[in-house]
Amino acid sequence: MASGHHSASLARRGADGIREAFDSYQHGFKEITERAPSRFEDLDWRGMQQDARERLDLYPRVITRVVADVRRILGERAEDRSLWAEMKAAYTQTIARRLDFELAETFFNSVTRRIFATVGIDRRIEYVDSDFDAPPPPPDEPVHRSYRGGRPTRVLVKEILADYAGPIPYESIDLDVELVADRIDARLQTEWGAHPIDVVEVLERVFYRNKGAYLIGRIRGGDRLLPLALALLNTGRGLVVDSALLTEDEASIVFSFTHSYFHAEVGAPHGAIQFLKSIMPLKRIAELYIALGYNKHGKTELYRDLLRHLGRSADKFEIAPGDPGMVMLVFTLPSYDVVFKVIRDKIPYPKSTTRHDVLKKYQLVFGHDRAGRLADAQEFEHLAFDRDRFSDALLTELRETAADSVSLRGDQVVIKHLYTQRRMTPLNLYLRNAGEAAAHDAALEYGQAIKDLAASNIFPGDLLLKNFGVTRHGRIAFYDYDELCLLTDCNFRDMPEPRTLEEAMAAEPWFYVGDGDLFPEEFITFMGLQGSVREVFLKTHEDLLTPDFWRRMQARHRAGEVIDIFPYRQSRRLRVSRQAGTMRM
Repeated sequence: MASGHHSASLARRGADGIREAFDSYQHGFKEITERAPSRFEDLDWRGMQQDARERLDLYPRVITRVVADVRRILGERAEDRSLWAEMKAAYTQTIARRLDFELAETFFNSVTRRIFATVGIDRRIEYVDSDFDAPPPPPDEPVHRSYRGGRPTRVLVKEILADYAGPIPYESIDLDVELVADRIDARLQTEWGAHPIDVVEVLERVFYRNKGAYLIGRIRGGDRLLPLALALLNTGRGLVVDSALLTEDEASIVFSFTHSYFHAEVGAPHGAIQFLKSIMPLKRIAELYIALGYNKHGKTELYRDLLRHLGRSADKFEIAPGDPGMVMLVFTLPSYDVVFKVIRDKIPYPKSTTRHDVLKKYQLVFGHDRAGRLADAQEFEHLAFDRDRFSDALLTELRETAADSVSLRGDQVVIKHLYTQRRMTPLNLYLRNAGEAAAHDAALEYGQAIKDLAASNIFPGDLLLKNFGVTRHGRIAFYDYDELCLLTDCNFRDMPEPRTLEEAMAAEPWFYVGDGDLFPEEFITFMGLQGSVREVFLKTHEDLLTPDFWRRMQARHRAGEVIDIFPYRQSRRLRVSRQAGTMRM
């Protein structure tokens, strides 16, 4: 009896330690997130970037601390699974009425997996599915504000903008109201005809990211719904509504897996997530949590979603279509829009990278501004899948080239380490099958993707088309990180003029090429663009083939400038479309 009482007491102390650490994490997350409005108001873009990095570092720092604390509390029983099962039960009781219980469950999982490095899952000590079926109780404050319809659109828009005005005045609120209302009316006429607006609902919190702030809402009329995302800029002279995004695709791109995470203090996130899901029904719950900065819980949701999908599907994991990578072995489940990437044991010549280098590149991307052009990756360890869900060809390839990361244990395939990314169509395959108009648009997007990466101080390293993917929205993003580096670490050189015929005809460079030396004039050769697609690319993006473009970008970064990058096309910018591109924020 005494032993059982002692065990229960120890379990309670361990559970309380984890819950207190979770409270500490949530407090720190909120404190950092709440700096965003003042960063935006003060034009403190470097501070915004520092906050983003600090918030990303917070979770692993708190986990490391609580793991040490729990080991101290539990002593010699720190790896006693029966005690951890009691701790999970005690912890469940402490979080039952919390509005953020789903985040608390993931936090507990992070501690257990750090302690045990569990292969597969252990339902006794992990929350595989949530222990709570019902959604959390409603928060004290409403998730959104409501604006009644039945009034002119301009009146509605002005009321919304005035409501969200802070210390910074609008530069020209009447012009903003006119431009936004005109775009809403045009969209409603196209979608709904004469049907009136019943209500406009806007999330209470402003969403901040990089140099932008976003009001996220929805327009209701009867049983119809349209997204509403108003993108705000601080020009230094005042606030400007830069764009009004009114389609599911446009909203989805703003919340894309290729962008860094928003800073929006939504409190308990469940209500905001459900609101966002209503305007982006095709977007996974996992991606919405990740977009709000809860990347660890987003990973939990993705894993749960994958398990559910495996339970209701029968297809097999197989080698991904396209050119095989030299560094990563990439495989897919055809019915699931995610790719799985395992680092190969041996990376062949001419690649000079190592496994450690690859891990560092992915960590660089995780902490960097992804600019809408770098695919977010989720890192998983110690996963186990049924062997019969793998094609023979994939299983052979895994065993022959990735045995350090993959092993067979009975009827299971155990993967020690992998990354997941949203599946995209490799650009080379897309161009092969696209019509002329779509191919030309992709060529322009490809060039803009490279420029956006340069604007975020990233050079892809390898500009081959196969390393870029096309999303379902037609956006192009980079996803192969083994040669990626900071732009400011590169040395962009002019191609030397040959002095003799022999030098001009030489198969190998006749001049010295140092580490990090790059010759932009040669980029077009490696890109692989052909015919009219190449011509369209060169007409708009020929500056990418000049060292001057890259040196200018480097100079701007070294001067501390944070360069504008927009999650929507120039044509969707209200003043640009009004003034035919004469105004640049």
